[in-house]
Amino acid sequence: MHLRDFEGGRALVVRAPGEVVLEQRDAPVPGPGEVLVHPDTVGLCGTDLDIVAGRVDPAYTRYPLVLGHEWSGTLNGTRVVAEGIVPCGQCARCREGQTNLCATYDELGFTRDGAAQSQLAVAGSLVHTIAPGVGAEDAALVEPASVVYRALAGSAVAPGCRALVVGDGTVALLAVRLLGLWSPGEVVMLGRREGQAVLAGAAGAARFETSPAAAGGDYDLVVEAAGTTGAVLTALGAARRGGSVLLLGLPPHGETAAVPVDDLVNNDLIVRGSFGYTSSAWRDVVALLNAGRLELAFLVTHRFPLADWAQALEALRGPDSPRGKVLLTMGS
Repeated sequence: MHLRDFEGGRALVVRAPGEVVLEQRDAPVPGPGEVLVHPDTVGLCGTDLDIVAGRVDPAYTRYPLVLGHEWSGTLNGTRVVAEGIVPCGQCARCREGQTNLCATYDELGFTRDGAAQSQLAVAGSLVHTIAPGVGAEDAALVEPASVVYRALAGSAVAPGCRALVVGDGTVALLAVRLLGLWSPGEVVMLGRREGQAVLAGAAGAARFETSPAAAGGDYDLVVEAAGTTGAVLTALGAARRGGSVLLLGLPPHGETAAVPVDDLVNNDLIVRGSFGYTSSAWRDVVALLNAGRLELAFLVTHRFPLADWAQALEALRGPDSPRGKVLLTMGS
């Protein structure tokens, strides 16, 4: 990786897999219906590492690309967030409200430049105002929270249910926190890093385990949020007969798992994948934040100025724990 740093408007660009630069860019010119937002808080996640490494399905990313699909910023002095998925609004899926399945996939930080830059032009229709009492870090987590919320809202989660979350990263921790909105009977997290136990407890997990045997089975709902094929098999084995398995993790493109299909049938399992978020889910998460019913900033454990982007990526790759969300602060 090479670093080129300039004064003025800066952007963190992946020019090609393995080539990341911090470069000077002119301010974007808003198109019809667009507004110019000033991002100031940008989250990094495992998917960003996959983009940097070139491991994302080519159908879902384009280079060169400015990183930043999790973020918040200001518009005329007001804290805002903006939906990253840019729906056409005209296709059959969009008309049904399934904007995550728009016939033309287009998303900030994937197929168009993201928010790790001084200014960002975005459609005004996608911008949502954040209440004054909500912090920048809470707001920056609206994107991953919307992914999790949309998945849970369409699953078998119900008051009193027993749920297992497989994984111990940001998406898994968000799943634990958001499951609490449905008043489950018990939420257990099955992770790999002992040091994540403190974050699991803060998220609301009743137990944190690193052994599948200790986590047990017979769960009404199992949420796979680790993004590995092994975790998928673990999740399938932990659900009760007649239970549900929700797949939120995203293994590298092309990886496969040897699924025991007869067990899926014999155990009458419901297995559901979930991609992205809808505009409706995004609005719901913003409403929960603005009403004070959802707090997300507890997840932030690492903060880096934009100039230290390389250290931020290394922190995301590294084994250190506890590690929740890694943030870049754009003004420094």
